[in-house]
Amino acid sequence: MSDERGGTGGAELVARSLRQQGVRLIFGVVGVPVTPIAEAAQRLGIRYIGMRNEQAASYAAQAAGYLTGRPQACLAVSGPGVVHALAGLANAQANCWPMLLLGGASPGYQEGMGAFQEERQLLATTPFTKLSRRVERTDRIPFFVEQAVRTALFGRPGPTYLELPEEVIEGSVEGEAPEAPTVPEPPRPEAPAEAVLAALDALRAAERPLVVVGKGMAWARAEAEVRELVERTQLPFLATPMGKGVVPDSHPLSVAAARSTALREADVILLLGARLNWMLHFGRPPRFRPDVRILQVDLSPEQLGQNVPAEVALSGDGRSVSRQLLRALDERPWEYPQESTWRTTLQQQMERNAQQVAPMLDDESAPTSYYRAFREIRRAIPPGSMIVSEGANTMDIGRTQLPNEEPRTRLDAGTHGTMGVGLGYAIAAACVDPTRPVVAVEGDSAFGFSGMELETAARYGLPVTVVVLNNGGIGSGMPTEPPPEGMRAPGALSADARYELVAEAFGGAGFRAERPEEIEPALRAALRSGLPSVVSVAIDPGAGRKPQQFHWNTRLEPGAEAAGAGTGASGQ
Repeated sequence: MSDERGGTGGAELVARSLRQQGVRLIFGVVGVPVTPIAEAAQRLGIRYIGMRNEQAASYAAQAAGYLTGRPQACLAVSGPGVVHALAGLANAQANCWPMLLLGGASPGYQEGMGAFQEERQLLATTPFTKLSRRVERTDRIPFFVEQAVRTALFGRPGPTYLELPEEVIEGSVEGEAPEAPTVPEPPRPEAPAEAVLAALDALRAAERPLVVVGKGMAWARAEAEVRELVERTQLPFLATPMGKGVVPDSHPLSVAAARSTALREADVILLLGARLNWMLHFGRPPRFRPDVRILQVDLSPEQLGQNVPAEVALSGDGRSVSRQLLRALDERPWEYPQESTWRTTLQQQMERNAQQVAPMLDDESAPTSYYRAFREIRRAIPPGSMIVSEGANTMDIGRTQLPNEEPRTRLDAGTHGTMGVGLGYAIAAACVDPTRPVVAVEGDSAFGFSGMELETAARYGLPVTVVVLNNGGIGSGMPTEPPPEGMRAPGALSADARYELVAEAFGGAGFRAERPEEIEPALRAALRSGLPSVVSVAIDPGAGRKPQQFHWNTRLEPGAEAAGAGTGASGQ
């Protein structure tokens, strides 16, 4: 579409370039000077979702990028709008998810004069992005959009930022509009052949082997190859939180229910698209053997050997390297013995953990425990649903109690431990695949970060269902020591808050469950409603996890782990 001067307008050129590079969803909050970009995008068939906060918009854009396999966009106004979206950039960077933030900017000819919403946006975004650029002329828009999308997608995925000053958006290009090449699918490099053979040799020699499946394999769309690899080798495996479903949680070779034992006693670990950061306790004692041998598959060479040296480093795309391993198995077939001390050890620990949890699953108390609540939630969620989760106990316990049978069907606080991602993620998931039910299970604190996005879901007819587990506080419950007179505990929230009424206020459906037996029928009714809905569940403020051997956040100082337990991040 041409502007009134006969050329191609800047907003139109932004939208056209986005569409060419595979952007089909923009989440944002419009205003000066970016509103024309959203309008132009809609004219070209790009779906624009107007959010209530730039944080939620940036969370939605990165989740959509992860789920679609192409960077999707967040649109923010200048100054405070871009600053709000920084949280999303940081979260996308930590999770290695692609997204493109488009930020408006005050006019360049007013720079340094105290212009409306003038801010040093490039300085602010640079630490959190793979690329931050200011588009200085309208005719350069296609070049920078191509560069931003390619950078976000190629190599280790991540966020990028483009700054669009007002005069660039309002500018025009005379004659034929410039174009840039279309970004192709990213390269899928293979690992060195000798490394592939060395990895299989190490697994053959292992007495206590283990496969750890990370979300990098979900990003690589390697689910078919990873499942075949596990089944042909008969190796026990466990998944990181968002690696769940790459191989179904119900698979008989899964040892997730003995996670701590598996990690602590394995002598050789094949690390598939997972990082040895805090979520895997840095690969260090006491959570791992001091002499553990790491075989690491990672797209980023810089990540290989992080915290623990990789005995075999397989730098390459997760799907490509998995296929290399399978081809090597064709030539030299091998599988781990069906009968072994290692299998017996893991099976016995899974049975002990199941026995420990069983009374909590059957607890009839009201308010209910987390485990009993999750038993009811699990019964009600349809197979193949997208599960979004955030909160402390809510998320940690939910990882063990809500199974995922398909890849990319779990989204949670992730590597950055970010609270407030839930509604943005849920809205993105509903936009990417309207046929898949979306259930967000959130703590009351987590829901408070982005609950207003229920209005967004209602406005766009997105039937996301939110289950709020309300224990009346931030974290694991109320403190044992009361606060000074006249004060409230720092982590205290309203235990009697009627979160379900928020959904009703926006035209959705609200349900309340005060007893455990009320949860399943309430959730089923919410899902049947076809509306954005909230099921508010009363949780005992004293409820928590089953006893854990280790503190949830691994201590590396000498002797610190001997202090014992706290809330854990995994089953033992």
